[in-house]
Order: sequence, then structure tokens, then C-alpha cells
Amino acid sequence: MSILSANQLTKSFGGLMAVGSLSFELNEGEILGLIGPNGAGKTTVFNCLSGFLPPDEGEVFLEGQSLAGLPPFQICRRGLARTFQIVKPFLTISVLDNVMVGALTREKSTAQAQTAAGEIIEFMGLARVARQEAQGLPLPLRKRLELARALATQPKVLLLDEVMAGLNPTEVDELIGLIQEVNRRGVSILLIEHVMRGVMALSQRVIVINYGLKIAEGAPAEVVKDQGVIEAYLGKEFLIAQG
Repeated sequence: MSILSANQLTKSFGGLMAVGSLSFELNEGEILGLIGPNGAGKTTVFNCLSGFLPPDEGEVFLEGQSLAGLPPFQICRRGLARTFQIVKPFLTISVLDNVMVGALTREKSTAQAQTAAGEIIEFMGLARVARQEAQGLPLPLRKRLELARALATQPKVLLLDEVMAGLNPTEVDELIGLIQEVNRRGVSILLIEHVMRGVMALSQRVIVINYGLKIAEGAPAEVVKDQGVIEAYLGKEFLIAQG
């Protein structure tokens, strides 16, 4: 059953098409990968899904309800949250307070928000830095904080924009485990990622876009063998590395 869908989603900037008539469905409980070269339009898709940009054409549906014209905060309250490719914590407040900002989307008091935020911080492995200002965190912990704040809004659908970028292999593996646990807890996930190790480990299906157009869709193991995907994105070196 589809929980999030895009129908003929189209967005252009000054005559340059960023996304062209893109349609897809994210099934309930699924992790769906969205991959493609830099500049392919992936983050523009996220911006249209989450209300940060209005599509020129097409429509987005969450649980069968149109999100047309809704601002990001209302879309978030309906159950769709996102992270950003460039992490955007509130730098001068603590990790705990950052996550409380997300929790206050749902909780009715600061006490309840603090309790909820504390549980998420523990789950994300951030307890030891909970009272530290976000500006003092190294990139791997900022990535976790970005994810923690999104989770605090209690999403049904989570959009993850390159959460593994800049991480070493051990950090990637740790984050894969956390994302899998988030998914097991009932959150459907749409994932933009260039770290193919993460894409292959997490995604049940993958959509590939290039110049804003869908060029492939299917199981990860099949999509990475698609000649069009190899030429547009992966390169033959990827297949050689995979053995």
C-alpha cells in the first residue's frame, strides 16, 4: 500500500528543467532509494515533496491526501519529515534543545518534549553530548543530530538527503543499522544517497533519475546492472568493484 506518491511532478528554474514528469510511489514500511548524478534533480524532488518548493506541475499525496499548497510545517505535522544535505542544526543551543524543537511539533509541553527528545537522543547514541552546543559537534554527530531532530517529529515518512556523505566506512555501517531500526519501528523512508554501500544495504527498490527524468526503477541488484544507469551514473568501475 502506498503511503507517499508523486504524480507527474515537474519543476523548472529559468527554463532549465530540474524534474520532469516524475511519478513514483513509496510503499508503507518500505525503504526506497533515489539515486543519480549530481545535478540530476534529487534534492529538488525532496523540496517539492516537503513543501519547500511548489511544483510547476503534478501533485504529491501523503496517505492519499494531497499536499498541494501546504507549507513545510503543516506537511511535517501530517507525518512527513526530512533531513538536509547540508546539516542545519541550531548551532548555539544544546543537542537536547535541538531535538526538543522537533518534539514540540507533537508534544504539548516542554516537559513532554524533553522526555521524548531524551529517548531519541539515547537511541541515536548522542546521550554523552546531549548538553553540548550543536556547533561543537563533529560532522558524524551532526548527521545523527539532524536525523534525531527529524525523528522527534514522529514521522510516518522520512526523507533522508545524503545522511552518509562525509562518513567513514565504520560510521556508514553504524548509520545503516540505525536507519534499519528506524524502519523496523514503522517509518517509511525515501533515501537520497551517493554512498552505494548504504543504498544497496538499505533499499528494497531504487529509482534512478538523470536530468530530472526517471531512467530506471527496480530492485537494487538489477538497477545497478542497467546499461543506462552505468553510463549515466555508476560507471563500469562500480561493477568491477562489485566483482
